[in-house]
Amino acid sequence: MDKVAQVTLAIGHKLRTARLGAGLTLAEVAARAGVSEGFLSKLERGEVAASIANLIQLVDVLGLGLGELFGTMAGAPARTRVAVYRGGEAALSDVAATGYRWRVLGGGAPLDRLEVFHLVFPRKSRMETMVSHPGQEHCHVLSGEVLFHVGRAQYRLKAGDGIFIDSEQPHRAENAGRGRAHVLMAAAKPAEASAVADWWRLSPSTVEPHERQ
Repeated sequence: MDKVAQVTLAIGHKLRTARLGAGLTLAEVAARAGVSEGFLSKLERGEVAASIANLIQLVDVLGLGLGELFGTMAGAPARTRVAVYRGGEAALSDVAATGYRWRVLGGGAPLDRLEVFHLVFPRKSRMETMVSHPGQEHCHVLSGEVLFHVGRAQYRLKAGDGIFIDSEQPHRAENAGRGRAHVLMAAAKPAEASAVADWWRLSPSTVEPHERQ
């Protein structure tokens, strides 16, 4: 079994465990997340891969942190004390069928208030869904160009540029250049949030024409 298949199977197992733990049926979770019951059933069995948008919808319904789906360390502490990462040591994980790649650089434990990611935006694929969630986030473009949608505004950022937002605002990002874009993202949840990270909450994806900045 290759790495992508292993990750897909692990994600499905975690989703099923969370669903059963919450006492929800396949039909209930599928309806709330806006996916078909058949797709969710196959996803839980590791037979299909999900897009980032689908995963955001599902973790919101199940009360999970998005980073929890990709965590692999058994017996990890409830709160990170020290974590070191070095360039080139950890491979980026592929989100099958989307072209997006990412890795967690820090955070993700249940009591952590901050999580840091290295994101790679593919040249063509993009996330269409506007999302909002408690907390704040900062994105710094390492290379390429990225178009950030925040509410009705758009912000086109190049390498070296960054954006800091209140994450309660509907937002999304997409590649705006000719090649891949690399982004360093730090997301923080508010102190009053529950101990188990409830990172993402979908908001209506219908927005009026954006005002360019």
